[in-house]
Amino acid sequence: MTVDLRTRYLGLDLRSPIVASASPLTGEEDGAARLEDAGAAAIVLPSLFEEEILAEELQLDRALDAGTEQFAEALDYFPDYASFAGVGDRYLELLRRIKARASVPVVASLNATTIGGWVRYATLMQEAGADALEVNLYRLAADPRRTAAELEAIDLELVGAVRSAVTIPLAVKLSPYYTALAGFAGRVTSLGVDGLVLFNRFYQPDLDLDTLDVVPRVELSGPAELRLPMRWIAILRPQLPASVSLAATSGVQTGTDVVKAVMVGADVAMTTSALLRHGPEHVRTIENGLRSWMEEHEYTSVTQLRGSANQAAVTDPSAFERANYMNVLHSWATPDRRLP
Repeated sequence: MTVDLRTRYLGLDLRSPIVASASPLTGEEDGAARLEDAGAAAIVLPSLFEEEILAEELQLDRALDAGTEQFAEALDYFPDYASFAGVGDRYLELLRRIKARASVPVVASLNATTIGGWVRYATLMQEAGADALEVNLYRLAADPRRTAAELEAIDLELVGAVRSAVTIPLAVKLSPYYTALAGFAGRVTSLGVDGLVLFNRFYQPDLDLDTLDVVPRVELSGPAELRLPMRWIAILRPQLPASVSLAATSGVQTGTDVVKAVMVGADVAMTTSALLRHGPEHVRTIENGLRSWMEEHEYTSVTQLRGSANQAAVTDPSAFERANYMNVLHSWATPDRRLP
C-alpha cells in the first residue's frame, strides 16, 4: 500500500509532517543540510533574541568609548568602523546561506521584547528570504502589579504589529501558561496569523549549592511531554478556522508520536531533542515509523489521519478536559494494590 505523507503547513506544501524545530543543528549550514537529506520537511532556525542584539550593541559602545575622555590622543586611535556585523546581521546571513542551499521551506524564528524589535527584524527576515516566520511569545509574568489581561494585550499588540509588517506566512509559538488559553489562541488567530505552535518550552534554572549561583540546566524533552500539546491541539482544532495550521512540539521522538500529534489535529510535528540525541539522520527513522504505522492500520494519507481523534471526533470529548482527571488518578497501579 502506498502511503501519502504530504501535508500543508502555513500554506506551504511539505513532503511529510516531520519538521526539524529550532536547535543547534538548524543553526548551522551543515546541520540543516543533513536534516534535509534525512527527510525533514521543513527547517526552523533558532530564535534571534532582541536581548542578544542590545547586549552586544551596549558592549560595543562601551568598548569604543573607553578612554575617549582621558587622553588627548584618543582621536588618533579611536577605531574607524565602516560597518559592524552584529548578532542580527550574522543571523540574517546564516538565513540567506541556508535558504540558498535548501530545497525545503526555511522558517526564521524571532523572540523580541519591543514592538520596534519585532517589526524591524521580522521585516529583515522576510527580505533575507525566509519562507515563513515563527514568533515566540516567551514571557515570565513575575510582576504582581501586572494583570493577565494587561500582559495578553501587549502580546496581541506585538503579534498584530508583526502581521502588519510582513506578508510571508506567520506562526505564533505560544506557552501553555495563559489564564484562558483557548480564548487567547482564538484572539491571536483573529489577527490573521497562519498558524500556532504548541508549545514554547520553558527551561527552568537550577541552583548550584557550592557557589550559590543560579545556573541554566538544559534537559532534553521526553515522550511524556507530548501530552500537553496533544491535549490542547485536540481541543483547539475543532474551534479554530480550518485555515489555521497547528504544530505540535515537545516530546516528539518517534513515528508513533507523529501519529498521535496528527490524529488530534496537528498539521506537523516538530522535533528537536530526538535529533540532538540521535543525530539528524533520526528523521529517517521517525518517518519510517510513521509510514509503517499507517500501513499497518491502513491509512493511505496524512490527510485521512489528521483530526481523527480530536475532541470533536472522539467518543468521549470530556477525556481531554477535567472529567478525565479522576480516571487518570484511578489508573495508577501499585505493586500490591490498584486504586478503586
